[in-house]
Amino acid sequence: MQKKHWSKFQLLHEAVTNPNITIKGEHSYYSDCWDNGFEESVVRYLHGDEVSRNWEPRWEIDKLFIGDYVCIGAEVVILMGGNHTHRADWFCLYPFMDYIDEAYIGKGDTHIGDGAWLGMRAMIMPGVSIGEGAIVAANSVVTKDVVPYSVVGGSPAKIVKYRFEAEVIDELLELKIYEWPSDKFEALKRLICASDIEQLKQASIEYDAIHNV
Repeated sequence: MQKKHWSKFQLLHEAVTNPNITIKGEHSYYSDCWDNGFEESVVRYLHGDEVSRNWEPRWEIDKLFIGDYVCIGAEVVILMGGNHTHRADWFCLYPFMDYIDEAYIGKGDTHIGDGAWLGMRAMIMPGVSIGEGAIVAANSVVTKDVVPYSVVGGSPAKIVKYRFEAEVIDELLELKIYEWPSDKFEALKRLICASDIEQLKQASIEYDAIHNV
């Protein structure tokens, strides 16, 4: 057995085989230091995982979309399709098989935006969208959409703060840095790994002018 250590990680585009999971780019990773890896331990499908994805589904399988440069901490849980058969609006929550089709209420697809960071042991509930550059604090339970470049924490997770001023966030979203060609991203990486929005904007303009982007 491979010795587990905090330095170990999985690149998701190399690890994921499930057709219900879409990985953008080649940089997103999972810190699989203590468990059996992303597909087996993080993504929790009742219908749609390695065992059940070839079954004839009773309902449409929810999809998981993960952007590029996403950082997923150890023992995160992303709850997915098939786990929505406990009807809070019925007197009894129990998922009786003779009424299971009526009990199921789909939550929709789950989206993890580019550059997001999911802290250790965070739980992402079904149908949630986590915005670009957002941070989910460790041990948080995310039940609602998370806006870009915010920091959320708690159970249920609520906004703790925003990473930058609103104007800077708007400018970052307008720049679409995670849609840049790899050459441009690499060329401007020093400024992406900083916090001067004016320098980044100017460098982007100059790069595009030189390279006729």
